[in-house]
Amino acid sequence: MVGQVRENAAHAMFDVDTASQSLGIELLEAADGRAVTRMTVLPGMVNGHDIAHGGYVFLLADTAFACACNSHGPVTVASAAEITFVAAVHRSDVLIATAAERTTFGRSGIYDVTVHRSRAGDLDVVAEFRGHSRVVDQQRH
Repeated sequence: MVGQVRENAAHAMFDVDTASQSLGIELLEAADGRAVTRMTVLPGMVNGHDIAHGGYVFLLADTAFACACNSHGPVTVASAAEITFVAAVHRSDVLIATAAERTTFGRSGIYDVTVHRSRAGDLDVVAEFRGHSRVVDQQRH
């Protein structure tokens, strides 16, 4: 389904997400509790160790998470998230974050996101992210 655009609440949310878009993040897919985003590591995203600052990798994963949990329709936000960095990311690396819903219960949900580096057709895992979501009261949002 990558490359096929199905309009839903996640697409509408991403269309006005200036934070993600200003970093060049692209929404490739969002439907049925899943989402895929992509970003190229720009020179301004590299830290003093000459590797990508982890905050940018987190932001890419968080964007995929947000799109996955909002693909169902009600306004949903993060209640918690954590990331484990598996491998260093470098300038010009193309990163792909794939988010998948694991479970929902009441107004809460759990989503896993794997961030891969795409190199010569291979996908190497660089980070694993887990996000906890919460549907918010539409009237108070």
